[in-house]
Amino acid sequence: MKLEIHKRKKSAKRRRREKEEKRIVLLPKHILFVLSFICLVIMFVSYRFPDTVRPVKNLADIVLSPMQSGINHVGSAISGRIKKRETMEELKTENEELKKLVEDLSVRARLAGNDQYELDSLRRLYELDTEYPDLPKTAARIIARESNGWYDIFTIDKGSDDGICVNMNVIAGNGLVGIVTDVRKNTSLVKSIIDDNSNVSAMIASSGDNCIVNGNMAMLRSNGTIEINMLPKECNAMENEEVLTSRISDKYLSGILIGYIKNLEIDSSNMTKEALLVPAVDFQKLDNVLVITVLKEKEEDTLR
Repeated sequence: MKLEIHKRKKSAKRRRREKEEKRIVLLPKHILFVLSFICLVIMFVSYRFPDTVRPVKNLADIVLSPMQSGINHVGSAISGRIKKRETMEELKTENEELKKLVEDLSVRARLAGNDQYELDSLRRLYELDTEYPDLPKTAARIIARESNGWYDIFTIDKGSDDGICVNMNVIAGNGLVGIVTDVRKNTSLVKSIIDDNSNVSAMIASSGDNCIVNGNMAMLRSNGTIEINMLPKECNAMENEEVLTSRISDKYLSGILIGYIKNLEIDSSNMTKEALLVPAVDFQKLDNVLVITVLKEKEEDTLR
């Protein structure tokens, strides 16, 4: 019995092997060859017998058109998304380039603005220099100031090596800025006329009436003016008249514009008058100044 079963299994294996040997194996190159041959036959028949294959063409169009339309739709959608993504990437790149360009232009504009400000400042100094042609001067740049936002006390980049001395007058803008109070080798300290401890002997340009201009930082911050005291009671100066440094000043050279008179009135003592003075210099916007390199006593000696 076992021998018979074994023979049957062996016979089944042999039949299976014979079937596998008889099976035709189609390689990809064979399939490609067959399909290419079929295509050539179809092309030849279509070209040689167009009327005969027209129904087949129509049927193929009916069957394949929806498929082709769907494929075109899907392809268009994919293409659109790819183009949209490429466009977004291009826009991002252009946006970054524009940002860099704007930053570059902003820097250039700031530099151009600084250059223009520097040019205007130097032009004003030149004009001021021509107003006092008989006084020797040297230009200096402000390199430090107090932290209150005003140039009441500041440092310039010229010192004893440049011929600067204590009590030399400093001018800028349209007139008097202050006086040198301390000199080092390469820098000097300047106290301006708006400082609370500043007192300048002055006079009204039209009448020659003497007075004292006192610095007052609180008043300057409040209404843009400082004080004028000790005006003669009979002084009738008009609004906006010029106030100059006086001939009797022991430190300030005479005839330098200090500012313009405002609100003249009798003071509380009823013996003199007082007024406000609008400085000729903008003490919030100072950059370059001119130092007059002659002292008051030496100027008087020269005049004698």
